[in-house]
Amino acid sequence: MPNSRPTGFLPGMNEVARLTRAGQLAEATGLVQRLLRGSGEPGPTAAPDPSVIEGEFSRLDPASPAGKAPGNRPGHAARTGLGETLRGLAARLRPTGLHGAGTGAPRPAADSLPDGASFVTASHTGTSGSRAYKLYVPANRGEGPRPLVVMLHGCTQSPDDFAAGTRMNAFAERHGVLVAYPEQPASANPQRCWNWFKPEDQRRDRGEPDLLAGITRRIMGEHPIDPNRVYVAGLSAGGAAAAIMAAAYPDLYAAVGVHSGLPAGAAGDLPSALAAMRQGSRAVPNAARTGRKVPTIIFHGDRDTVVNPQNGDQVAVQATAAVTGLRTETLNGEAPGRRAYSRTLHTDPSGRTLCEQWSIHGAGHAWAGGSPAGSYTDPQGPDATAEMMRFFLENPRSATPG
Repeated sequence: MPNSRPTGFLPGMNEVARLTRAGQLAEATGLVQRLLRGSGEPGPTAAPDPSVIEGEFSRLDPASPAGKAPGNRPGHAARTGLGETLRGLAARLRPTGLHGAGTGAPRPAADSLPDGASFVTASHTGTSGSRAYKLYVPANRGEGPRPLVVMLHGCTQSPDDFAAGTRMNAFAERHGVLVAYPEQPASANPQRCWNWFKPEDQRRDRGEPDLLAGITRRIMGEHPIDPNRVYVAGLSAGGAAAAIMAAAYPDLYAAVGVHSGLPAGAAGDLPSALAAMRQGSRAVPNAARTGRKVPTIIFHGDRDTVVNPQNGDQVAVQATAAVTGLRTETLNGEAPGRRAYSRTLHTDPSGRTLCEQWSIHGAGHAWAGGSPAGSYTDPQGPDATAEMMRFFLENPRSATPG
């Protein structure tokens, strides 16, 4: 059975961190001692938070103050205090991520803002609540209504982090595209994950889908956006949320990008979410949905131990369900210095590509071809951002089945 924890993560450390944040230092100490002795089980104090689905999906930059705290070295517990020691221990046992932060070098700076462009914070309030978002408006806006891409970050990420890692703003500048980055606050999920596994956050005009659609429509009302070229994409929990948005609003989004995510409706609670992440989705809800198919581009590493790669296959099944005469072609490729990949095209009888699926060989749970300036990126992968932008611009809504 695939393990959802990245290599090197000691089981139980999420509970240590939770107890420490709650001020239960004695309980946290006892749990650390049991874990280090190899007993493995958190014990009776373990009560997993049902809203944290990717609790192990976190990063420690060794160049950060936490990575250099004296409490992280043996013999300094009394000097720094028990709470700091536990926090340092919990942090050290987390994975360093896949973007090279483990080298100890600081992250490179994100691309600077071109003259005439803007990247500002705004907010939307509707019947389902409020969410902040950042909006990139390129200097190169050209003439006429522009495309819009809505980007949904993964757990523990922020709009700025996600923008830096994906480099989506640089591609948006090149093509004259606006990009929105909705922000999931810790008040909605302690790890800032989109709640893709909750039934109330999987339906049209309800919960988070209502908020994200509201942000999209607000931007469309405030800027000259082409309604036939509005797209949504996401990573991990954000990828699962993007799949939900495409299923719930096929009239709003022309195409969708799902990176290391899960199909819409893959889970309905915590146990089914964990099972889907570890084993892959066993069923594909909405597979028999009739009406417009939203063109879908998928990226998934074939060594992803956080979200089983079978979920990418199920996203493809969902994207092409109930289509007769479907043709499938797989192309293999590898650019110099990059990971090899298999690219599968699912086309309808007219030759239109309904789904493009990239399986990246040797890759884990990270944005393919991303920048080390952001978290959870794999610079060795094929360029997911470039390919998503290309796929999106090739698929305006007016040219897709309806």
